This record gives sequence, structure tokens and C-alpha cells, in this order.
Amino acid sequence: MTTGSSPTIAAIDTSTELASVAILHRGVLFTHQSSGHATHSATVLPMLQRALQEAGIALAECDAFAYGCGPGSFTGVRTACGLVQGLAFGTQRKVIPVVTLLAMAHAARRNGAGDDVIAVMDARMGEVYWAHYRYTNQWQIMTEPTLARAEQVDSAPGAAVCGNGVCAYPEAFSSLPDDGRYPDILPHAADIAELAVLALARGESVEAREAQPLYLRNKVALTTAERLAAGVNA
Repeated sequence: MTTGSSPTIAAIDTSTELASVAILHRGVLFTHQSSGHATHSATVLPMLQRALQEAGIALAECDAFAYGCGPGSFTGVRTACGLVQGLAFGTQRKVIPVVTLLAMAHAARRNGAGDDVIAVMDARMGEVYWAHYRYTNQWQIMTEPTLARAEQVDSAPGAAVCGNGVCAYPEAFSSLPDDGRYPDILPHAADIAELAVLALARGESVEAREAQPLYLRNKVALTTAERLAAGVNA
């Protein structure tokens, strides 16, 4: 982690049932998190305020705002994007979108998964969001974020697999050794903040008005008949 002249980043993620915020200031992370989709919009800003107080800075001292841009919960991804846009407009700062699956791979590597990681997030309706990343001094995308059925995930030899998709569809990942699975990994603002520092250095920030969620599912809502046909509870 960089120190000294490193930028101060405020990060938010609400893409899953876990809502989290992080302030990365002078190389130190200050984080808070809570669970429950229904409370994300109500809890994120108070958590962010507490993190700012612990870091000893004001919102205007943040150099940029980062968010988990997706994939993930349709409502949750929109929540993070909208909150960050408002904060960035108010402080005239730029925004850094970070793909949630990359944040998961980053967390898994930190937890001992190695440099070759497949991130798999439960997308409901019998499907997962997944991507394959490899770390060689920086993260490389081996397979772009994709929406697919769990059994269609291309498990590369030697790659670890992380994310709640492993638990949601265990039969699809039954051939993996136990030490190659990291099912508890979810996107977290701490990892988004760290990745955002690197993205900012590469010039990958955007204006607040240009911030967008990453949606992989074109059709968000299914009719009752479609849900029954897919074997999903109505």
C-alpha cells in the first residue's frame, strides 16, 4: 500500500447484501460495513461520516470517490453510483468505477488465493456473474465479466475460485480442492479503494455525470411465467 503522497480515496460498495465504505488516507484504511439490502441507502452515508471522523479529515479532503460499479444487485449498484455521483458533484471531484469482480479477486489474493483468481458472484435465477483475473505486477483480465449459468464457468487449471457463487451452486465447483475455494469473499469498499488508487494513477477516473453502473443482465425483471419456466420461485 502506498503512503506519503498517496491520494485520499473514499469508496462505497452496495452491490451485494454487504454494504461497505472505506477511506484510504495516507496509506491507512478506515472501514465500516453492514448487512441487509433494505438498509443500504440509509446506512451508507452515516458509515462514511464515521470513517471520515476516524481518519480525521473532511469530505472535501478526499481526492476522488470510488464505487463498486457492478455487476451485482441492480438496486445496490445504482445506489452506490448515485451516492458517489452526489458526493463528487458536491466536492467537484472525479469518480473511479471499480468492477466488483476485480475487487473480489483482489481480496482473494490478499487472503492467500494466489495470482490466478476466478471471481464468481451469485446472480440469482440459476446464474452467476464471473470473471477470470491474473496478477503479474498488476491485474490482467483473462476473461471479461460475464453472466452465465454456474456450470458454464470456465475453471482454468490452477486458478482459485472466490465468491458466493461457490456456495450457491456447489455442484458446479465440486471438483475444486478445498484450498482452491474462497466462498466468503464479497466485494468490499476497502479493496475498491486500493484498486482505485492504481486506477487514478492510470488516468481512469471519470466526471461524476459520466459514472454508470455495469449491468450484465439486459432484462432485470422476469414475468411470473418466465420465472416459473426458469425454475425460480415466483
